[in-house]
Parts: sequence; structure tokens; C-alpha cells
Amino acid sequence: MKTLVIAEKPDMGRNIAAVIEPRAKNARSYLEGEQYIITWAIGHLVGLAEPDAYDDRYKKWNFRDLPIMPDQFKIVPHYKTKDQLKTIGELAKRCDRIVNACDAGREGQYIFALIQQQLKLKQPVRRLWISDLTAESIAQGFRELRAAEEFENLTQAARARSEADWLIGMNATRAFTTKHNTLLSVGRVQTPVLALIYDRQKEIESFESLTYYEVKAHFRQEALEYTGTWQGDRLTSKEKAEAIAARVKGKEGKIAKYEVKDTKEYPFKLYDLTLLQRDANAKFGFSAKKTLDIAQALYERHKVISYPRTNSNYVNEQNIEGMHKALHMLKSTSYKEQAEGANASLVHKNNKAICNPEKVEDHHAILPTLKRPGQLGKEEQQLYDLIILRFLSQFYPPALYKQHTVLTEVEGDLFKTNVKELLSLGWKVLMPSTDKSGKKTKSAKQEEEEENLEWNDRAFDLDPEKPVKCGKSEAKEKATQPPKSYTEGTLLKAMESAGRTIENDELRDAMKDSGLGTPATRAATIERLKKVGYIAMQGKKITITQKGRTAVELIRQAGVELLTSPEMTGQWERRLHQISKGEAASVKFMDNVRKFTVSIIEKVGVQQAAPSSLFGTDQEQGRGKPRSRSAAGKGKRGTGTASRTARTETAAAAAPPAPPGERLTHGPCPRPGCHGQIIEGKKGYGCTAFKDGCGFVIWKEFSGKKISANMLKSLLASGRTQLLSFSGTGGPYKARIVLQDRSSGKLNIERST
Repeated sequence: MKTLVIAEKPDMGRNIAAVIEPRAKNARSYLEGEQYIITWAIGHLVGLAEPDAYDDRYKKWNFRDLPIMPDQFKIVPHYKTKDQLKTIGELAKRCDRIVNACDAGREGQYIFALIQQQLKLKQPVRRLWISDLTAESIAQGFRELRAAEEFENLTQAARARSEADWLIGMNATRAFTTKHNTLLSVGRVQTPVLALIYDRQKEIESFESLTYYEVKAHFRQEALEYTGTWQGDRLTSKEKAEAIAARVKGKEGKIAKYEVKDTKEYPFKLYDLTLLQRDANAKFGFSAKKTLDIAQALYERHKVISYPRTNSNYVNEQNIEGMHKALHMLKSTSYKEQAEGANASLVHKNNKAICNPEKVEDHHAILPTLKRPGQLGKEEQQLYDLIILRFLSQFYPPALYKQHTVLTEVEGDLFKTNVKELLSLGWKVLMPSTDKSGKKTKSAKQEEEEENLEWNDRAFDLDPEKPVKCGKSEAKEKATQPPKSYTEGTLLKAMESAGRTIENDELRDAMKDSGLGTPATRAATIERLKKVGYIAMQGKKITITQKGRTAVELIRQAGVELLTSPEMTGQWERRLHQISKGEAASVKFMDNVRKFTVSIIEKVGVQQAAPSSLFGTDQEQGRGKPRSRSAAGKGKRGTGTASRTARTETAAAAAPPAPPGERLTHGPCPRPGCHGQIIEGKKGYGCTAFKDGCGFVIWKEFSGKKISANMLKSLLASGRTQLLSFSGTGGPYKARIVLQDRSSGKLNIERST
């Protein structure tokens, strides 16, 4: 008997086979060698069943049927990948052991657990847990396979996450949709993220700009010149500001206070996924999803970085040697100059800014592997550059400055000056936002939060005992600025801290367990909000649509504000994290989710229906691209229901986003073997089973005729309409519209003889 290895994706399976069975026979959906058979999932092969799997009545969305509360959740294979699932089952019969080689994280653990459950696999399981796909890591991982029982808590957390999303998403989405007669997608994570965007937009719209005045004075002491800002209450009077500027101009002053202290700026922390996404968005305009996709390619295809879906900025002690080897490797690449300027002794196990095992959970920070990069695409190269420069900066000393704080007094008025005098660039020589002299580029200056005079080319030689002369002085008109719209980068930061404004790195680390979603799912959440028509992009800025506004307002008006609460949802994520560590019970968590779901239905039940005018245009509502499970806000990785064939997308375009009630149902689908219902959409009549691959659709207009509900009824019942009048090149004629193909819904004209 052999050992069956189940990887998460084909590329990963082939990478593993190249190491453990280099002469394996390729059988398309698996590779077989002397000891191992290596096969793979394709993302999620199995998922939670739709509500109609529990009762046929749930095929129609009806508020009276809510809440839907399965005692035990059913799972079903995804129709597009059921052949691969069958292959895994057949291969398992030939093996007496199994290695779970899915991604080393919560979702990877869940993918395997569902396959194991669906196929009823009884063989003993070992776990491959690695952080990169280099041959060395794979070989070591197989030498050190871990017991599957070690990861049972992680499986429980993944299962609780999925089932909680199902309960809230399915019930809340159906409740709000049927109550207000338009698709309102609601989710455990996506809804509080939408609320963050909504609240920021309201702040911007309600902001009232105030005009104020700032007085600047230019001082000289021998050869030294500097600028100061007037200190006092905010000046709202132009006359008063101009009077101050006139009063000090040309006058002699003195140094009232002068402080100098040495400061150090240490390298930024190593990347976790969220920090990488934020930087890539700020520097290159990449969406969170795009950054994740590129990082996955660098990890899976090129094998030049470690596992990217990490939430840690630190490494373990055993990573230190690998970091030194990676530094040596980079000396023979295009990064030679930067690598040779590095000091390897700065990276060691006692450097807690880098090596902190207590802050490394499933995976360490993103690191380069020992594999030299080959031919990377432009965007892959840009992201790899970010990762390499962040990595190399850890081997450089801190940047050194003298921070000067000066209070200059003229005619009783005080002017403050902050001067940041550069002593040594340190790690900042690596930063593309800094030129050789240490001066920041324009974009970097714009990001500077604290006003500083940068002093890079000579010493700031101020003598506090000597007088100064005020030369030019001026009053400048200013205006208070509204909060900035979210970009994907700043939204990721807000999601990480559950909407709290956190600048302190230590507090940021502490909040990671209670953020909105996980690094692996945040990009999908943002994409989901785009697809359902809740948000739109204006360049880098995220804007909320009319439908998005209405969704948040209706949820809050219904009295279920907790659905929009980032802090509450963050606490749920924290509880899931505790479950994964064995510190909390999933049963208690799910009990609370069930109680909350019931309260949602009760409160929506007494809400007044909203007029359709509140939801904006059809385009804003995201019609034409409905989803089923994902409408509940699941946002899963991989393939499955999130992917569509062209035929299915056509049917989806005809169907409404979801069947909001019985009045839109026109009978069973005539496609052989299909158990769906025909429902009315904006442009046609489609099947509710489009999500399962049914492509049946009858468009509302055909050959100049509008297909009415009565005509549709005849087509579905007898395959033809009554006799109709048509106009042709030969003049008027009588004909029937006939259903030519019951599989697709294709129509034809049958002339009367």
C-alpha cells in the first residue's frame, strides 16, 4: 500500500512530487510513484449545502421560512470539481496512509477536513506544515510530518467560521432581501467593513471647512537660516495674523528655548500580508486582491518567497540561519550592491524587533527563499523588490538624527521650529523614496505627518546665546481638511484594527487577533463589496454607492446595529482565534451566533419595506452578477461557486439577484434533470439553479416581440405560444414562438401554413 498526499492546488502537488517522487508517473489529475500518490484539491472541492438541501421549500426565498437553523450542517461537492473529488476517493482506496499537504493555514485545514468528511476517509493522517515551496523545505517537511491531532483546534475554528458565516449570511441576506424586494447581501465581515466606509463618507460629507491663518517667520543667525511657526491659539482673523507678521518683520529676536536630542529610526518590520498589501497599494496602486494574487505566484510558481498569507511580522530562532543564507544568495543577484552593504551580525535571535517567537503563530513573516529569482513579470518584480528591500533593511543599522526643538521670541511672540538633522542614513539608503543625500522625494514628503525642517547637507549650528534677526514674515490662509476617503491600503489598516485608529506598533500587534477577517480573507471581502454593488473605485479612493448607503441605513434602522459593528465582529474573530488555540469552545461561539441570527430575523420582521428608489440604479445594485452562497458574504478562496462558466453567467444575467418571493416563480425549469424554478429578472427569465450550472434562459425580447408572463407560461407548458402577428420582408405573417431547445432556452419562429 502507498501513502496518498493531498495538496491544495495542482502546482503545489507537482512541486511536492518533484521532491518526494521525482520519477512519478503523470496521470493528469495525480502523480504516482513507488511510495506516494500525489493528488490535489482545486480550492474548495466541498462546501456547505444550500438551504434547499434541508427542505425543498427553501428554494423560494420567503421571510416566513426564516430563520434557517440546521442542527447539523450538510456538505456537498462543488459541481465543477466533483470529478477531482471522485479521483481522490478512488486513490484513497489504494492507500493506507494520507498526508494533508493543503495550505498551512486555517482555510487549508478546512479544505482537507471537508474532503475527509465527504469521502469518509478512515486512514491515519499526517500533516505537512511548511512555509515555502522550495525543495529543501518540502524535503524537511516530509522528514518532520506532524500528527493531524495537533491541528484539530484549527479545524474547529475553520468550521465555526464557515458555519457562522452561513447562518448570518443566509438568514440576514434572505431577511433583508425579501423584506425590501432587492438583493441586500449581508455578511459577518463584509457588513461591518461596509459600515466603516459608510461612516467615513458621512464624516466627509458633514465636514465643514474652517478658514484659519498661519504666520511664518524666517530667521537668520550669522550663516544659519531657519523658519518658525507662530505659537498661540488658532488665528481665525486675517487682520490679527497680518498684524503679527508685520510686528515681527525686520526685528531682532532671541532663542527662548532650545532642546536637542539624539533619535534613531529603526527599519520597518518585516512584511505580513496586510502590510505588504498596504504598501503595494500606496506605491503601485495595486488592489488588495492583486497583491495577494502576485504574492501567491511568487510563492507557488516562482518559489522565491515564503508563505504570504501570514499575519506575523516576526521570525522564529530557526529562521535566523535561513535569513543569513538568503542574504548570501542575494549577493549574486541584481541586489548585490545592497546585500554587500548589509551587516549580517545585526540579525540574530536576541534582536526582538526581528526574532520574537511569541508573535509567530502559524507562519513567520514573509521572507525571500534561497531560490534565485528567474524571469519575473513587471508587477511580480515590483512586489519582489518591496519584499527584498524590507528584508535587507533588517541587516542595516538605524538611521541617526539630531532632533532640534527651537522656540524663537520676537516682540513677545513665540515661533516654533522642529529640525530633523540627519547624522547617518543607515537602512534608509535602501529606500527608493530617499535620494543619496537623504532628502525625501516629493511623494515621501507628502506622507510626512509631522512638520520638520529636514537638515541633511550640513550641521544645524544654532547658538542659543546669540540673537537672531527676523527677515521675511507672512500670514498664510489655511483651511481645515476633511477626513480622507479610504483607499484599499488604508481600509486594510482599518480592518486589521477593527476600525480603531492605531498608530502604535505594539497596540497594532495586540489588535491583530480581533481585526475584521484575516489577512487571507480581507482582499476577498473588499472584492465582494465591489461585486454586489456596494462600493466603487474612483482612482485609488473607495466610494460608497447609493445601494451601499441604503444597506447600512436599513440594517441600523432595523435595530441590528451589531451587524455593522466592526468592534463586535473583531471580537468574534478574536474568539475564533482562541478556538484555534484551544482557549475557547466552538460550541459556545456557535450558540451565540444562533441567538444573534434569531434576533436579526425578529427585528427585520417588524421593519417597514423600503421604496425601490432608495437603492440607486440597477448597475449600482450589482444586478447581472448574482451569487448564491457568496451572496451571504462568505468570500472563499479558490474555485467553486465563485467561478462561473459562460453559460451559467448568461443564465445569471437573466435571473434576479435572488428570488425575493413566490410571485416571481413561473414554474419548474424544463431543462432535463434540473430541479430549479424559472424566475423573472430584468432582462429575461432564468433558472434558480444557475449556480449549479443550469444555463436555461428565455430573454424578454425575441424577434421584435416581448415575451409576456402568459407567453412564458405557454412556452414552458407546451413549448409554443399562441399564434402571433409578425412583419417580414414579404409582408405580415402569422407564426408561433417555439421553444427549440429545452436545455438552453433557445427560441425559434414557426410559421403558420
